[in-house]
Amino acid sequence: MTKQLIIDRTVKAINQLPDDKAEEISDFADFVIKRHEEQKLTEEIQHLAMESQTFDFLNEEEDLYSESDLKEVYNGKG
Repeated sequence: MTKQLIIDRTVKAINQLPDDKAEEISDFADFVIKRHEEQKLTEEIQHLAMESQTFDFLNEEEDLYSESDLKEVYNGKG
C-alpha cells in the first residue's frame, strides 16, 4: 500500500470519528513522529561517534603489563 493510500484511508477513518477520538489519533501521530525523530537523532549521534577520531588514542595505548608481571597464572583447570 502506498503512503498516499494510507493517508487517504486514515483521513477517511478520522472523519468518521467523534472529535475526542480524532484527537487521540492526532496525539498518537505526534508520539510516533517524536519517537521517529529521536531514533534518527540517536542513529546520527552514533554515526558521528564512529566517524570521529575522539577515541582513537585508545587504539594506540601501549600495554602497561605483560604476562611476566603476573604473580599467578590461572589455567582454567580446576
